[in-house]
Amino acid sequence: MNTKRPLSAFSAPALFLALCTAVLGPLTPLAADNAPLPPGVIINHSPQSTGLYIGSPSLAILSEGHYLASHDYFGPKSLEHECPTVALFRSTDRGQTWQPVTRLRCLFWNGLFTHRGAVYLMGADKHHGRIVIRRSRDAGLTWSEPRDAQTGLLAEGQFHTAPVPVIEHAGRLWRAFENASGGTKWGERYQAGMLSIPVGADLLVASNWTFSNFLPRNAEWLGGRFGGWLEGNAVVSPQGRVLNLLRVDTPAPPEKAALVEISADGRTASFDPDLGFIDFPGGAKKFTVRKDPQGDFYWTVATIISGDAATMAGLGTTRKPAGVRNSLALLRSADLRHWEIRCRLLHHPDVARHGFQYVDWQFEGPDLIAACRTAFDDAEGGAHNNHDANYLTFHRWANFRTLKNDLQ
Repeated sequence: MNTKRPLSAFSAPALFLALCTAVLGPLTPLAADNAPLPPGVIINHSPQSTGLYIGSPSLAILSEGHYLASHDYFGPKSLEHECPTVALFRSTDRGQTWQPVTRLRCLFWNGLFTHRGAVYLMGADKHHGRIVIRRSRDAGLTWSEPRDAQTGLLAEGQFHTAPVPVIEHAGRLWRAFENASGGTKWGERYQAGMLSIPVGADLLVASNWTFSNFLPRNAEWLGGRFGGWLEGNAVVSPQGRVLNLLRVDTPAPPEKAALVEISADGRTASFDPDLGFIDFPGGAKKFTVRKDPQGDFYWTVATIISGDAATMAGLGTTRKPAGVRNSLALLRSADLRHWEIRCRLLHHPDVARHGFQYVDWQFEGPDLIAACRTAFDDAEGGAHNNHDANYLTFHRWANFRTLKNDLQ
């Protein structure tokens, strides 16, 4: 029988560096006594031998205080281009333990959110698929089926997204999407847009949703270093305007993000390349931005390029910022344009096969709770690479607003 081992039993290279005061739940043992454990609480583990990699983590707090987490599977055995699978898990003890709830077919890049007593999953029905939304009225046990435009099939075509925020502002819900019909190359094909709907409307009825125009990439932006934008965040500016804050692909640091403006009626997206690009640590990887309900700051948990020697040595001459995923940091901003690294939350010195990425998170009083797509060691030799994650992990950072250190 496996038992938990004290951290002192692990060799130093296997340990992550916990650089902020963090409250993490109990660690779940793996199948072999000599296998290091990833940081946090293990929600799910999918070894690389399965050909099923863990993607698209999402996290919601239900009305009764329970947590619901989800992820999809990608990889060679996932059927991600035909009919992929989403797995859902629930915690009734504030993230200390997790139990499987159900699995849903033909969902990909989906994110959880709650609205008026129901919980929703919104994303695509496959890799570059149609936009779909599903609803559960029993805390995630059973879900509606998106059969047509009256039951959750919102748009035909090719779309891209991730578990990104759904926000309420000016009587509407807002959520970013990308149209993926602009060619066949990753990044270059993505066109940035926004969906919105009146808060009182039936979210499963396609005609209730308003779509903005979708803005294509311009290869000349950023001096010819703009590879594409994707995985946008709906966010309200300090001036009360809805913005789409997007991940930006670049060939080398510094990492960037893009701020696209959305009209009040949700129909027009516009972008000024001279003002819209901002410096954003971790901007080359997916991030979630939310406004603090207890203060004036915006916060994110981003996968940054750390300044330590081991990471920089691992970059070599060809690794792009998007390929560096071994350091996770807490950032904040007062204006969405200037971002401060508050502290490094998680780190592993290896760049190639360790990653803390695609974090979805929520405020919970003084704490920040998160679900992370984690590439880490296991009994089968670890993840396939830093991108093809083998774990979904849960994390709690207590009193996050006070966390601060000088390591970046």
